[in-house]
Amino acid sequence: MTAAFALEPARTALVLVDLMDRIVALPLEPRKGAEVLVICEELAASFRSAGATVVLVRVERAGTAEQPPGSGLVRGLLTDGDLEIVKRTIGAFQGTGLDDRLRQRGITTLVFGGIATNLGVESTARAAADLGYDLVFVEDAMAAFTAAEHEASVRLDFPRLGSVARATDVTFQAT
Repeated sequence: MTAAFALEPARTALVLVDLMDRIVALPLEPRKGAEVLVICEELAASFRSAGATVVLVRVERAGTAEQPPGSGLVRGLLTDGDLEIVKRTIGAFQGTGLDDRLRQRGITTLVFGGIATNLGVESTARAAADLGYDLVFVEDAMAAFTAAEHEASVRLDFPRLGSVARATDVTFQAT
């Protein structure tokens, strides 16, 4: 984990992946989805307060006329000014226009949270790294289907792509 560091709000976006009722309710490790959701809601409030961008990503199954119940974002998570991205792949960049929308806002740093650590979060982060973004991973704002999967991403993969932090480490530079 890293020590606390300060982010530039105008150039930073919080990217929260798959915080949908049906996914938050799954059996997850090393923390429950409800715990992840609380941390993510606190992060989102902090980012909004600082004037930073909040991106909320949700998945829809391609080729399906009707999505399963619980496929929308958790109620109250999306607020005016947030970006909502609908993905149809594991990661949030493929075919969504996310990169263009971030670049239009001058975003250079992405801070990640969501479910599942080793799937939607990591896939989105790998694409972001390929696109040249600076990355921060908020370990306590994520969970996976097993603790081992979560730990492999957090301990082995994420440090190669960016910085790993806890929610309390994420602060903003004074503007």
